[in-house]
Amino acid sequence: MPVSVGFISLGCAKNLVDSEVMMGTLQREGFVVTEEPDLADVVVINTCSFIDKATQESIDTILGAARARERGEAPKERKIIVSGCLVQRYAKQLPALLPEVDAFLTPDQTPRIADVVRRVLGGGGKEPLSSGRLGYIPEYDAPRYRLTPAHTAYIKIAEGCNHACSYCVIPRIRGRQRSRSQESVLREARMLIESGVKEIDLIAQDTTCFGMDRWKGEAPTRTSGVDSSRGESLASLVREIDRIPGDYWIRILYTHPAHWSGELTDTIARSEHVARYVDIPLQHISDSMLSAMRRRTDGDYIRRLLRSMKAGIPGLTLRTTFISGFPGETEDDHQELLDFIEEFRFERAGVFAYSREEGTPAAALPDQVPLRTKTRRVNEVSMLLARVAAEHGRAQVGRTLRVLVDAPGVARAEWDAPDVDGAVHVPSSLPVGRFAEVRVTEAAAYELFTEQG
Repeated sequence: MPVSVGFISLGCAKNLVDSEVMMGTLQREGFVVTEEPDLADVVVINTCSFIDKATQESIDTILGAARARERGEAPKERKIIVSGCLVQRYAKQLPALLPEVDAFLTPDQTPRIADVVRRVLGGGGKEPLSSGRLGYIPEYDAPRYRLTPAHTAYIKIAEGCNHACSYCVIPRIRGRQRSRSQESVLREARMLIESGVKEIDLIAQDTTCFGMDRWKGEAPTRTSGVDSSRGESLASLVREIDRIPGDYWIRILYTHPAHWSGELTDTIARSEHVARYVDIPLQHISDSMLSAMRRRTDGDYIRRLLRSMKAGIPGLTLRTTFISGFPGETEDDHQELLDFIEEFRFERAGVFAYSREEGTPAAALPDQVPLRTKTRRVNEVSMLLARVAAEHGRAQVGRTLRVLVDAPGVARAEWDAPDVDGAVHVPSSLPVGRFAEVRVTEAAAYELFTEQG
């Protein structure tokens, strides 16, 4: 009987692409890939370790899979393979801490998944962990078993990050920035669009840095924005994808404010297919916090940038995230953040309590904010963001919107990214995977209710 392999993919969309590549590789190698991991002969758990909660979720998932095997709730001979960021971050400790696991796989070993499965099935020892040198990034011809709906797809345009934000472990886990070639991304986008995909989501740790790692001359600095005169860039990539014939959206996720430019703003404004939606995590607005976070920007820069983006791209929706309770954050810093949100009225935003991550510079900073204070501040920011979002929603009542139908009765507007933003409730008769025109009749929090337009 063919061996079946199931996957549990945790964390972000970038991790999801790695899972899709591993599943596609296994399918090509003759394994049966199942979306029911509890019934599989082998389960691969692709982990996240960005913050403490993600690390704990990964460990709980691994232990849950082991307990299911012990209790007979899963096949007794089932093998457990753990991959992803948790493995890269704690490569030396995990074999001793998790003896229940049959093999570990770091992100750079993604293409070797079939060899690892064969090894554990053959009774071999645990797969040796990577030396830690990161270099792999899936290209256009990598096999993929897509886990997204048929009409949406992520394209990972780069891997790694060159920023040194003081709270973040991503550069340690994923390494330095490594961009794909523009031609490779373009070929993948063309294949997906020609296959019927209606939304292409461009992802990386920092999409605005696409191509910059291959520029000749001086390395990009704080003021180095997207600049196609220096080589391939996010702007040149978007322009090329936009030329592909068809009816589809291009969505740009995970941008960094330090590398925006007038060229990128103008490119989005002139494009036919780019959604008027930009995901741009800002983290804070207080100068002291941005400096302590090592964000390469200050408050005045961010305010000027957002105003120029809004002026240059009519109808633009901004999505962002904030960190509350960072070490040294004062009540004045917190109030400045609240005032900033009131002023710019972000249509889509989220807030996270600062997580003290082992091995990061921020973990050693003095004046760590007490949990009780962090919780209060997060709640205050969350309530404000929810109110602003609700007001935006109510302003849509009576408008006709173009939406992409994700499932019977559920769609997304141009300002809603998959899995992270709101939903538009539409008539169930509208075909899934197609664009439709609907009229908004009601709004509640992050949801809109509509009738066929």
